[in-house]
Amino acid sequence: MTHHYEVLNPYDDSVVGVVAEASEQDVRAAVERASAARAALAEMPAYRRGAVLDKASQLIDAQTEDLARLMAKESAKPLRYARGEARRAVETFSFAADEARRLHGETIPLDAAQGGVGKFGYYVRVPVGVIGAITPFNFPLNLVAHKVAPAVAAGCPLVLKPNPATPLTALRLAEILTEAGLPEGGLEVVVGGADVGTWLTSDPRIAMISFTGSPPVARAISQVAGIRRTVFELGGNAATLIDETGDIDAALEKLVVGSFAYSGQVCISIQRIYVHRSRYESFRDAFVERTRRLIMGDPSSEQTEIGPLINDSAAERLDLWLAEAVGGGAKIAAGGERKGRLFYPTVLENVTRDMRVMREEVFGPIVSLIPFENFEDGLDAVNDSIYGLQAGVYTRDLARAMLAVQRLDVGGVMINDTPTFRVDHMPYGGSKQSGVGREGPRFAIEDMTTLRMVVINPGA
Repeated sequence: MTHHYEVLNPYDDSVVGVVAEASEQDVRAAVERASAARAALAEMPAYRRGAVLDKASQLIDAQTEDLARLMAKESAKPLRYARGEARRAVETFSFAADEARRLHGETIPLDAAQGGVGKFGYYVRVPVGVIGAITPFNFPLNLVAHKVAPAVAAGCPLVLKPNPATPLTALRLAEILTEAGLPEGGLEVVVGGADVGTWLTSDPRIAMISFTGSPPVARAISQVAGIRRTVFELGGNAATLIDETGDIDAALEKLVVGSFAYSGQVCISIQRIYVHRSRYESFRDAFVERTRRLIMGDPSSEQTEIGPLINDSAAERLDLWLAEAVGGGAKIAAGGERKGRLFYPTVLENVTRDMRVMREEVFGPIVSLIPFENFEDGLDAVNDSIYGLQAGVYTRDLARAMLAVQRLDVGGVMINDTPTFRVDHMPYGGSKQSGVGREGPRFAIEDMTTLRMVVINPGA
């Protein structure tokens, strides 16, 4: 008997929708349908794959407002940010359509080797097969798009497990792909918790696993993946460094938004801000003042900048980490309170590197301010993390900017911008515990395809 559950709005616990939770049999059947579609998708001409993706982009564009309001309800993402996510998904599918049409191989000069004289060689890219994808709650449309769109472009069927708290947007996207002309089995959606993820990732018919989430889950997936491709987009505790030449006035608004948008529930949300000591107090005062003016409330309201955390356990964890930091000597410059799942944007000072708010991924609206004296010491502090997703550096000194690019062990260095900067065709991913592989349609397609070498001996 199929089990159904209610998807609740994290702001007021109102029912947003009812979904069927997949059984093991449902997961196996979804993988079977995807496997059956493998040949048809692999043989689909590039112009048709491009046409499907372009049509999907157009359909998302036409439904931007409806999708944004759905996300605001099921994920509690403030409407202003949900609209931005929908607009980005339009571009993600458009970029993937472009990549589908220019997917190509190269010729290889075989006569560079003595044994290759007289032979002609080239390679082509072919789809790896069925992809199992697992996505988080925080970007229920665009992070799904970053797995689905490249898979279509590459000619790979995909079985998707969205986060059980936010499945409705993914199910709507599946309807859009069907309307856009994706063949049956091209995208299968299975809804549920950890069991569904285990059944999906352990199925031997899955050729590649693409996961966005936490390092512990990625490690568990690695243990069952065996000799299969895995791509992991994991956590971060992004830092921004502001030296004595950086334009604080220009940076302030971006830094506040980058720290607290969607209550900090973003992998590249700013968690640590290092400011040169000569400018520390003036920056702190301006940052705290702007933070206190952020508007909290119903995510579906046009005015809301800060909505609730996704669930009670997330709020309780932040309470614990904040209490631990304060107990260790940290000072609260702003916030530090919550009402239910509404956690006030919090600014900390006098933190130490061993506190969890500094060492681990907060994934909430808590930001630590730290003064520094020497630029190179500041770079070392940014690197002092098990994560390495993205970092921001504000400086007018070109030599320092280039030194930061060279020294920072992260997947992306944003000069005179925040680490939350991302456009959807750039390679996005990290080093260390932040993951393996890159998102962005062109780069995801490279992981979703394999090379097939062809050698022709015309004289035989």
